[in-house]
Amino acid sequence: MSAQTPFKFLEDSNLLITETKHDESRQGEALVLNNTAVIQERKLFIESYGCAMNFSDSEIVASIMADIGFSTTSDYKQADVIFINTCSIRDNAEQKVRNRLREFSAAKVKNPGLTIGVLGCMAERLKSKFLEEEKLVDLVIGPDAYRDLPALIGQVDEGNRAVNVLLSREETYADISPVRLNSNGISAFISIMRGCDNMCSFCVVPFTRGRERSRDPHSIILEAEDLFKRGFREVTLLGQNVDSYKWKTSPPTPIQGKREQQLETNETQTLSSAKPDSQSFGEGLGEAVNFAQLLELIARISPELRVRFSTSHPKDITDEVLYTMAKYENICKHIHLPVQSGSSRILDMMNRTYTREWYIERIKAIRRIIPECGISTDIIIGFCSETEEEHMETLSIMDYVQYDFAYMFTYSERPGTLAAKRYEDNIPEEIKRRRFNEVLAKQQECSANKLSERVGKTFKVLIERRSKKSELDFSGKSDQNTTVVFAADARYKAGDYVNVLVEKCTPATLIGRIIN
Repeated sequence: MSAQTPFKFLEDSNLLITETKHDESRQGEALVLNNTAVIQERKLFIESYGCAMNFSDSEIVASIMADIGFSTTSDYKQADVIFINTCSIRDNAEQKVRNRLREFSAAKVKNPGLTIGVLGCMAERLKSKFLEEEKLVDLVIGPDAYRDLPALIGQVDEGNRAVNVLLSREETYADISPVRLNSNGISAFISIMRGCDNMCSFCVVPFTRGRERSRDPHSIILEAEDLFKRGFREVTLLGQNVDSYKWKTSPPTPIQGKREQQLETNETQTLSSAKPDSQSFGEGLGEAVNFAQLLELIARISPELRVRFSTSHPKDITDEVLYTMAKYENICKHIHLPVQSGSSRILDMMNRTYTREWYIERIKAIRRIIPECGISTDIIIGFCSETEEEHMETLSIMDYVQYDFAYMFTYSERPGTLAAKRYEDNIPEEIKRRRFNEVLAKQQECSANKLSERVGKTFKVLIERRSKKSELDFSGKSDQNTTVVFAADARYKAGDYVNVLVEKCTPATLIGRIIN
């Protein structure tokens, strides 16, 4: 992921507004437990910024804090502890967090016993500034150290400042059951891995979240099964690069009941016949559960449980994953496949480890194996030394793929990244803005084409809620991750599946009627 202002169509709207892959509408959202079994003595206010992984992490933090006697509140002025879960991807995200910390510090003047903590990616990167130079916070804790929260809270209670930003090669929080904060009760995130090994030159994630490690598949399956039993009907598997998920089976982890037999059968059938085409596949072949196998195991939980995932990497997405998606109806036919640039030279400078030609071949495989698959992407505009011809290569690959939607960013240098060390950010801002507008116009054209193609077709839609525009309409998502709006029907409710005939579209939304 890159640096700055992205855009995405909104539901049933003729406008475009700022939004990121991590849902800009949720930035700064105060996460609150729906209910608690007992009245707790201390209150926690937790606010999150950044990607879906950060919001998932906040649910883990809330679970740990509940175990030591904290309930949640939506009003930071009523809190005993304030946590802000931070993001270092974009400069404007950091500025938002800094401004928010100043507001919290003002509240502390009135309530000296208030504890303020910074969690997540900024915590790791800016720990000394927060604790010593700016003295804005009492506690700084990195994304791999949340288990240490009870001890750190104890240190702060004793009048000390506390910090733990150590990165881990093992931590996945597999045994912690996240609380579902501000959930619609229909869709939930499941983190399947942490960290990243890709070292894209523009990205801070490997430095703030550490090395890549995969979570025990049995704990993932149990979490998905529990969510389904509680009425959830869609799970999204999260990872910086889900296609590189790999859990080694040695040393063995205890498996209970029928899942042991299922896993063994699946390993025997799939590993023995796998012919992956990933550039990085091969280590431990036959001794690990890979992403395609994990997808299959979760899809088998129930045909009524939809499975999505994000994000894929072009160098790692295999035909095995695509055939698994095609095999199971409940694995949604949508892939987020960041291209970043249409130029092989720029991709090499970004250390993306694939070429334009490799990316196009992966698109051809998707179209061949899953013809109806929706494809979205990330694009960085104005990367170091990008020429006009290379910008045109990005526009041409957009023409070729016809993305359903795209997240577009003008490049901004992030301290500590390989690009900041190696390359000059030498594209003038006015040229970046002009190129951004050209990419935006191209994506508007592509999105309109894809939506128009779907008019007159029928889609299975999971009802998520009432439409934001009207209580008389339902809103849900198609397999391809497109918003579909249709008249509400008393026979159905959120969590039900319906077949919807699409009769028209706006620039952002399909509009139709139930034909069950």
